[in-house]
Amino acid sequence: MPTNAKLVIVTGSGRSGTSSVAGTLKRLGLHVPQPEVEADESNPRGYYEPLWVTEFHKELLNPIPVRTIDSRPTATDRAAEAVTPEVEQRLHDWLAGQLDHPQVVIKDPREFWVHDLWLRVAGGLGAEVTTLTMLRHPTEVVRSRDTAYLTEQTPAFRRQRETTNVAAWVNAAFETERATRGHRRAFVPYADLVGDWRAAMARAGEQLAISYDGDLAAPHPVDDFVDQRLNRSQVTWDDLEVAPRLRDLAERTWTAMNTLVTSPHDEAAVAELQALRATYVELYEFAAALALDETTAQVGRVRRNLNRKLANRDKRIARLEERLRGR
Repeated sequence: MPTNAKLVIVTGSGRSGTSSVAGTLKRLGLHVPQPEVEADESNPRGYYEPLWVTEFHKELLNPIPVRTIDSRPTATDRAAEAVTPEVEQRLHDWLAGQLDHPQVVIKDPREFWVHDLWLRVAGGLGAEVTTLTMLRHPTEVVRSRDTAYLTEQTPAFRRQRETTNVAAWVNAAFETERATRGHRRAFVPYADLVGDWRAAMARAGEQLAISYDGDLAAPHPVDDFVDQRLNRSQVTWDDLEVAPRLRDLAERTWTAMNTLVTSPHDEAAVAELQALRATYVELYEFAAALALDETTAQVGRVRRNLNRKLANRDKRIARLEERLRGR
């Protein structure tokens, strides 16, 4: 295992172009651990996610639960509580077998919830961690998620989910920026990647101190992989029903995050994001208090439904036991 191995962790809000940039990095000569998550209708060009990594994060985060993008300001703390010595050893054992390549791509939008875990394990193995975070406007991310995951839902549910997903986009931006301050990092706007992938990846490569195979100026396999037609979800705030205060917070967060594209550790942008996060926490806590009765009612409905299902199950078991005794 080379002591100078480098992990390029690709992160960012789901549906922000993480698969596109991970596929680009693979075509530029970086290694994606095998096997990968298979392509499907939601992502026909492929995910470029190591299957082991996605299953590892699902097993860790789903029971809590922490969503891929989660609006709760406490989600990172909840994720950290799920990390045990056994979890850390599992990651150590797997990662130790992946570092025979000098530049390894680990792509999973869930990774930033447990980024400290990856830093500890990779550091202990002598590998350097860097991150490439994809940036896509929250309106486009939300509409892309609607198209991919919510087409069978009612309009009312989709409106509620739009608000939740905008809030989750904002929270993910804050948590990703906070988690990645201590090392080399790059932020790549999705529009830059599909508009001029050579310029976008040259800038990211310099910021992350990674190298690519071949001459980027020549005809390249990435040319057939990345093109303008990938940017299908071009929407604005007028296309979403989101409260003005949340919309303004998301837009200001988007502006601050984009400052990091050319200056990944810009002090003014980092300070602005810290202030915006404080505003978001206040807004979230207010919204949670406002909706407390609705939340309590929903929990009550879930419990009643569960109790009814358990009662029906017990009745079926009792009937089966009676039949067995009658034989």
